[in-house]
Amino acid sequence: MAVCARLCGVGPSRGCRRRQQRRDPAETAAADSEPDTDLEEERIEAGAAELCGEWGGRSSSPSPPPRCSLLELPPELLVEIFASLPGTDLPNLAQVCTKFCRILHNDTIWRRRCREVLHRYRHILGLWQPDIGPYGGLLNVVVDGLFIIGWMYLPPHDPHVDDPMRFKPLFRIHLMERKSATVECMYGHRGPHNGHIQIVKKDEFSTKCNQTEHHRMSGGRQEEFRTWLREEWGRTLEDIFHEHMQELILMKFIYTSQYDNCLTYRRIYLPLSHPDDLIRPGLFKGTYGSHGLEIVMLSFHGRHARVTKITGDPNIPAGQQTVEVDLMHPIQLPTVDDLYNFNELSRIILEAQEEVHREQRQPEGRTEDGEGSGEGSRPPTEVREPEPGSEGAAALKEEPLQFVLPVGVSSRNENYPRTCRICFFGTGLIAGHGFTSPERTPGVFILFDDDRFGFIWLELKSFSLYSRVQATFRNADAPSPQAFEEMLKNIQSLTS
Repeated sequence: MAVCARLCGVGPSRGCRRRQQRRDPAETAAADSEPDTDLEEERIEAGAAELCGEWGGRSSSPSPPPRCSLLELPPELLVEIFASLPGTDLPNLAQVCTKFCRILHNDTIWRRRCREVLHRYRHILGLWQPDIGPYGGLLNVVVDGLFIIGWMYLPPHDPHVDDPMRFKPLFRIHLMERKSATVECMYGHRGPHNGHIQIVKKDEFSTKCNQTEHHRMSGGRQEEFRTWLREEWGRTLEDIFHEHMQELILMKFIYTSQYDNCLTYRRIYLPLSHPDDLIRPGLFKGTYGSHGLEIVMLSFHGRHARVTKITGDPNIPAGQQTVEVDLMHPIQLPTVDDLYNFNELSRIILEAQEEVHREQRQPEGRTEDGEGSGEGSRPPTEVREPEPGSEGAAALKEEPLQFVLPVGVSSRNENYPRTCRICFFGTGLIAGHGFTSPERTPGVFILFDDDRFGFIWLELKSFSLYSRVQATFRNADAPSPQAFEEMLKNIQSLTS
């Protein structure tokens, strides 16, 4: 490190002191306030030349030493060099010049710091779901510059399902300490303050704020409530009082109190993608009537696709499977004129439901005439989407079909696509307040394109539109299909 310090001008050296003595105070102040690339390069090269001169004095060769400068090294090599230095020296190194500062923001360096210097926190990178009653949530923990930061991702304002996700920092961990790491709570309006993180086990950790007074506003709970409405809903209390008052009070209570106490997070994985999947699985934002927008996860499981709630509501909590799609039963929608008639759509869906029930009553692998069925004898994991040549597969290759909502079907978002690719029979989970009397009811899954799908709830006469979350999440892919299935069971069991 002493050699690096002399080359970079970080540590003391005779050359550095001589150059400082030759500067006048104004030049020194200007250099300290704003780095100059030319001066930095001259200083680095001068230090390198001095060092090379010392080495050359010990050699019998009369040839002058070659010029050397760290700035001339390729960034990839500098990343490797800097990654091998102690974490406590990197902040000083970042002040040498703008090039070093940019390189030191490389994730490779800080991921190594997490492994070597802050090994106790290396397990918390990735996606997590907070345990907040039925509401859940989505936390993304990433390396960001000199910190590990936990970002809470929030859906867009209702009903703008195609808008990008919103996010805010909840905590950060300093990466420059050698023996211990400073943890700060970022929640509230008074800036970072002291917090604590406890790793319960590999796939679970908890956070606690040690200075909860930073969460409070001078105007008390009423000011906090109105500020939360503006930030989270984009509307004033008066605008939505008559629609959601009871729900808002409950949500605000949970939202403001969760960081006053110890909050537990459990790891979630993104589903693995398969070439035969209908579309790429992942996270989506969806409309849920008066409950607003919620975050769900689409995944494929052999003959079925499943939509699991990452955020939830008092009726259907987070972790529950909100929609299940039967990929072996595509539905042929009527023409647009007939589709306006809700009774016609209801007839088609109920006929598909009866067909599914009839097949379920048959012995596995046998048809009504007693002959063996190739479809029934095949393991479910081998069926990812309709067979080549089937009605569903053909529909994917044809021109998009016109689509409209039947008269009487309510929708929070009127800007739904007017064409679709294919439809399947499915069931949706409904329940009373507090997840009472849950039951699965028939509906139709509509695939619009690679990034949007919808579901018509037949019994509720309502339509949910889902749009893909476009954010990129690192350290979030499931290590294996078995690990993903186990994760789904774990988050569902928390609210069952």
